[in-house]
Amino acid sequence: MRDFLQSLSKGVAEETISPLFLPHLKELLKIKAVVKHKNIVSFDTAYKAGKIDIAFSGTGFLTPFETSDDKDILIEASSLYGASRGDLAVVKLSSHQKGGKRPKAVVVYIAQRAFLKSIVYTKMQKGKVVGINIKNEAIHDLSASQKSLKQLPFGSVLKIDNTNGSIEEVLGVLDDPTVDEKISLALFDKNEFFSKEAEAEAKSHGDSVDKAYYPERTDLTHLPFCTIDPVDAKDFDDAIYFDVQNYILYVAIADVSEYVYDMGPIDKEAKERGFSIYFPHKSIPMLPRSLSENICSLKPNVDRLAFTFKITLDKLTCKPIHEELMQSVIHSQKRYTYEKIDLFLNGKTDDTDAADKTILEYLLPLYALTQKLRAQRLENSFEFRSSEVRMRVDENQNLLSTTIEAETPSHGLIEDCMLLANKAAAKRLSFGIFRTHESPSFERMETLLNDLAIIGINVKLSVHLPKMIQEIQVKADALNIRDEVDKLIIKSQKKAIYEPENKGHFGLGFDSYTHFTSPIRRYSDLTLHRLLKAESAQNEKKLKFLLTDITSLCEKISLLERESDKVAWDYMDRKFARWCALHVGDNFKAIVTETQRNPIAKMEDEIKGARIFLLDTDVELLQRVEIKIVESNIATGKIYARVTRKFDV
Repeated sequence: MRDFLQSLSKGVAEETISPLFLPHLKELLKIKAVVKHKNIVSFDTAYKAGKIDIAFSGTGFLTPFETSDDKDILIEASSLYGASRGDLAVVKLSSHQKGGKRPKAVVVYIAQRAFLKSIVYTKMQKGKVVGINIKNEAIHDLSASQKSLKQLPFGSVLKIDNTNGSIEEVLGVLDDPTVDEKISLALFDKNEFFSKEAEAEAKSHGDSVDKAYYPERTDLTHLPFCTIDPVDAKDFDDAIYFDVQNYILYVAIADVSEYVYDMGPIDKEAKERGFSIYFPHKSIPMLPRSLSENICSLKPNVDRLAFTFKITLDKLTCKPIHEELMQSVIHSQKRYTYEKIDLFLNGKTDDTDAADKTILEYLLPLYALTQKLRAQRLENSFEFRSSEVRMRVDENQNLLSTTIEAETPSHGLIEDCMLLANKAAAKRLSFGIFRTHESPSFERMETLLNDLAIIGINVKLSVHLPKMIQEIQVKADALNIRDEVDKLIIKSQKKAIYEPENKGHFGLGFDSYTHFTSPIRRYSDLTLHRLLKAESAQNEKKLKFLLTDITSLCEKISLLERESDKVAWDYMDRKFARWCALHVGDNFKAIVTETQRNPIAKMEDEIKGARIFLLDTDVELLQRVEIKIVESNIATGKIYARVTRKFDV
């Protein structure tokens, strides 16, 4: 499509145009955007073709395909007429501003949609019911009759087909807080429910395991495994046991591939989902709940199938000296929360039963071991303070409170056990699916250091980036801005992705790394399990089949990972916006987190983590400010404020 539109900018013989694009040519001729001279067709001088971009404010811009145009063309939100970010469109220039200002235009034809669906809410405009795009407030004409549209409550949230404006689904009403999860899922084309075929396949596996049916598996049911997870977790991917005397760590992972067959109904849907999505009040699982929360989940006091690494460690160096991967049956003895394990690690072991005492006999020595492992790892890498905003909502999904969940010793214990298993898995494949993280460019590091210098953190650029980052973090600690600086460092780096070739993991300082430990909630891990089973069985035919199109699968999973994160963030933005809509005119404390383009602050008050778009531009990075909420747009999830007071950086 791009080539076709570019050819019209220069002029092209009509007979050379592919039949595929002739319907588009016909429409463009009809609206007189294209003129014909003899047999050459080209755009009229008042028309331009290009790619649409849309700012946070909702204003659109067209980047013309013609390289001679050095300025993007401005399109007011009301002139987008349903165009969205990424669309290829034709616009009509409405005016050229004097003084070298940006030209303006209106969208007259959308040649190719970046997205096939849009989420809109209904609004009366000039006596007509139209759809207002949830993302950018562009106006959409709806194909339904005005009579039927007026039957709907104003503010009805609709999923529409961008190609013809038809309504595919009514999601709810904008005033209802429970519509937010539906909007967030629909924006990224995510489904909550599974097909009847997938549910039937999942339930066919039953809800119990009889180890007598698996004589070929290694029986580990005599070992006192335990799981450690968040308090609200319902699916348990991993369990651990440590043989203190022989210094052997067992990391048992739910054997999902035993239940999810290649190309079956569950597999097809899991591949499209890629990841589980977590909202404050519920999860949208990658697998049907009868698998993810039942037969696959390593629940306590029941037998479960597992894919287990048995890792023998050197007692002096703590490094692995032997790694064995086995298909096993385990019987977890306890399900712990992070909070409970933190109490144990802090010496509060009074309230324990017999099972607790058995597990503590290995858990406490294992914690000491993982601390040594972490110290070794940080010699050539670095770690970030993992502080996540946890949101609590009521039964109507109104925001009640937020808390900052920081990493605790129990998190570190589990993380380092999982890292050992992930590294062991990566060693077993030369080609397949790896978790890779490239080192950042020196240009990005220079930009980071320049930003940090403004706030008093002066560090010289070094070829040894991990040591340089550690130096930054030490100085950030001294200024009590470690969490904020860690976020800036993360933004300066490339994203970790999935790739079929091993390229190492810069952030962790590992030469080889993959994801093995969460097959219930990540399709990458499920894929890896299948590859490892084929490799262990020396099944070259199966291995070849699994590696077919592995490159495109890795790319797809990387994209789905970003989308699943965006769904969760979008939902939180909407909850923050509803809360702030009740507090317009109120003042709150915040910290400036971004100063380029639109200045942004994060609220640090009774509610934490809300993203605020500042209407002031004279603010400094990481400056602590007091803000007054000016507007909160529930539809877009955007909050706007002005700075009323500045504190010292």
